[in-house]
Amino acid sequence: MTSIGGAEMVDWNLAVATATRLVRPGPEVTREEARAVVAELRRHAKASEEHVRAFTRMIPEGHEPEDTPVLVVDRAGWIRANVAGFRELLKPLLEKMQERRSGSPGGAVLGAVGGKVTGVELGMLLSFLASRVLGQYETFAPATRELPAGEHGGGRLLLVAPNIVHVERELDVAPHDFRLWVSLHEETHRTQFTAVPWLRDHLQGEIQSFLSATDMDPMTVLERLREAAQALTGARPEGEEEEGGRSLVELVQTPEQREILGRLTAVMSLLEGHADYVMDGVGPQVVPSVAEIREKFQQRRAKGASRLDLALRKLLGLDAKLRQYRDGERFVRAVVDEVGMGGFNRVWTSPNTLPTKAEIAKPADWVARVHRKAE
Repeated sequence: MTSIGGAEMVDWNLAVATATRLVRPGPEVTREEARAVVAELRRHAKASEEHVRAFTRMIPEGHEPEDTPVLVVDRAGWIRANVAGFRELLKPLLEKMQERRSGSPGGAVLGAVGGKVTGVELGMLLSFLASRVLGQYETFAPATRELPAGEHGGGRLLLVAPNIVHVERELDVAPHDFRLWVSLHEETHRTQFTAVPWLRDHLQGEIQSFLSATDMDPMTVLERLREAAQALTGARPEGEEEEGGRSLVELVQTPEQREILGRLTAVMSLLEGHADYVMDGVGPQVVPSVAEIREKFQQRRAKGASRLDLALRKLLGLDAKLRQYRDGERFVRAVVDEVGMGGFNRVWTSPNTLPTKAEIAKPADWVARVHRKAE
């Protein structure tokens, strides 16, 4: 019973095993084609670094920020990397929940069974997401032998090769142009965190504050994961899609969490919108078919594959992420039009110059607060 009682809240190894077993196979390519795709993505990642730095002017001349690795991975590699990141980020919350569980009747049994159940259901969700993510900058990534990260606490750029190939075929766009276009977006995220050293710690602090404000018993957490997993498998009772219209994040909020989530939403909107703005700004110079790619990709973003896909996107909060791209890009464009790129870059001065959620919707208010106050 001692060993059972010490079981983790999430069986992470089982999550990886479940996700890699259930994830859809990637598009059919020969071994030579796969090698060529990987080599080209690595070249594009390197080229994107120069394009993004020149366009954003976030890195002063002569200054070289911390280097973080660029990894071209398959879907299983993306799963392993994200499980490692989740494990690191959620550690304080899970330790808190484990303490609560150990003092409750049946806590030992819950540790053995709950960890397995949660591992399976987390794996199911990751298998769904693993076929959809094109690239990702892992801000809180711990370094492993298979997945290296930055020297000072994390950071690595992932490009998911099979997903990029799948989407470029689905959209029927030029592969060379599309791969560079995706690399520009993801390299912008890499530049954001390497050029602004305080940004990672600020985000981590906000996320930890959000998690520490969670007041939920372990069984409730399992139920929330189960809702999402059942949506994925189509096992939810008829009619529950409408009732479960809130995302997982919204379902666990306290008043304190709502305040923190507002700040996090504003930051994520800024980061995603900035990446889209940079991608479109650099694109016409180096991606000949950028207009066609952008139009087709926007249409793809806006629609779900099915009613089930739409329900799951809502439950996981993915529809909110789509709004972040749109709202954040409008904010960045409006500010740059008003005060230029140098004026926009004041946003990276400190946490106090980040836009609020209200300012994302009203860029002029941010300009008034940050620029006129400074003047």
